[in-house]
Amino acid sequence: MKLTRERFNVLVADQMSEEGLRPLLNSETVHVTKATLENAGDLSIYDALIIRSATTVTKKVLEQMTRLKIVARAGVGIDNVDLNAATKHGVVVINAPDGNTISTAEHTFAMISSLVRKIPQANASVKLGEWDRKAYQGVELFGKTLGIVGFGRIGTQLAQRAKAFEMNVLVYDPFLTTTRAEKLGIDQGDLEEVLQQSDIITVHTPLTKETKGLLNIDSIPLTKPGVYLINCARGGIIDEDALKHFLNNGHVAGAALDVFSEEPATDRALVDHPHVIATPHIAASTKEAQLNVAAQVSEEVLQFLNGEPARNSINLPSLSKEVYEKIKPHYDLAKTMGSLLSQLMRLPVQEIDVYYSGTVTKNDTSVLTRSLISGFLHPRVDAPVNDVNASLIAKERGITFGEKQLTQNFGYSNLIQAIVHGEGRKLEMKATFIKEYGPRIVSINDFPIDIVAEGHILYIQHYDRPGVIGKMGQLLAKHDVNIATMQVGRKSIGGEAIMMVKVDKHVEQAVVDELLTFDEIALANVIDL
Repeated sequence: MKLTRERFNVLVADQMSEEGLRPLLNSETVHVTKATLENAGDLSIYDALIIRSATTVTKKVLEQMTRLKIVARAGVGIDNVDLNAATKHGVVVINAPDGNTISTAEHTFAMISSLVRKIPQANASVKLGEWDRKAYQGVELFGKTLGIVGFGRIGTQLAQRAKAFEMNVLVYDPFLTTTRAEKLGIDQGDLEEVLQQSDIITVHTPLTKETKGLLNIDSIPLTKPGVYLINCARGGIIDEDALKHFLNNGHVAGAALDVFSEEPATDRALVDHPHVIATPHIAASTKEAQLNVAAQVSEEVLQFLNGEPARNSINLPSLSKEVYEKIKPHYDLAKTMGSLLSQLMRLPVQEIDVYYSGTVTKNDTSVLTRSLISGFLHPRVDAPVNDVNASLIAKERGITFGEKQLTQNFGYSNLIQAIVHGEGRKLEMKATFIKEYGPRIVSINDFPIDIVAEGHILYIQHYDRPGVIGKMGQLLAKHDVNIATMQVGRKSIGGEAIMMVKVDKHVEQAVVDELLTFDEIALANVIDL
């Protein structure tokens, strides 16, 4: 069938819910083709591409799809899309970050209920012809404390369900503001308090260097004897070897796992443990979730093709190649600033103010602000963050932000200045892009520095005293951490100062703790960019 150019042509390359595609199928402005990339004919006629996980969108594919305006991933992950190539081609990439929130929260709560009442084990016993009521005595959820580690969309939904069962909810999320916690009616504590006080602990964080093995051989003993552990988030947040150890000695009464470090799960000692219930990564696998993600991307594709902005864009909003090339250096700089600020300000944040001056103001700075906010939120939330949904996620987290253009340029041809207001603390950063030298961070809290923020950085606040740099260097050498470059900033001789030390590898927390034993060092943070 010959496709008309009078309408938008949409290619659905993977299996998708027919009902979810209804917005597109019913539209008079859209023609939908269901076919794989290999069988779709001339790829240059398509305006939109909808995929799931089976189709990979490569640079070569994008080069063939010359009319393509948008790629929609019906799900959360976008590992199968070349984002850099899509951005360079001016193609917006969207996903469906909210489609499986309810399904995952419900599955987690079902796992909790099943675990504490030993329902899977009792079911298996009855099917074997047994009737052993005493062997499967459980515990009530009423009055128990549910510890939630990570309080994004799923954690929030889970808390609401737990409160309906009259459970106490205790949350650890280092970026949860007191105002938001009070509004939601939940208690908050640090990680140690959640571990020590909770009867049931469930994790809902992304898998990062900081969260990998968060519950491990050292932290699990902090929990109550008889604790229950649940992981329906990411495999690896709970150290599986440590979990087996504490299941075997009885400290952990039971574990419910939907995700594993390796999938399909091959550790039979863990999966077959009598006090473990396991499911094959199906927390998001409901008819409703699959319908929701298809409907969500279908509606957004239709709106985008009809001229409305994309709400869930993973990359830049659609820009001409000329504009994209102009803003890219400052766009990347703003994103880096956001990530750097977030890792330096490890406290709940209420407000972020961004100021622009010099030549950077000649283009639309709102794109840069979205980039900075996206970079700031990325280490803090358990859902994909992008330049378009960053403002919505910030609002959910109780963070306000704004931007202004200044006439003062502080001696630079262009400057981005960001001020982050936290609970009892403020952090300010200035950065510039110099054509000959690239992006530079030039000031932190009015301490003058000059550094390219990339790779692994050790940020140190210290007192300007003789020998402190030597002591720091010797300690890093003892731990086989090589210094690449270093910048020191101070305001006065003998007063407060900062160091930005670029190193060749990630610095472990044990090294940081040892640095903090020096009298001259007041604060040390590890930054990975």
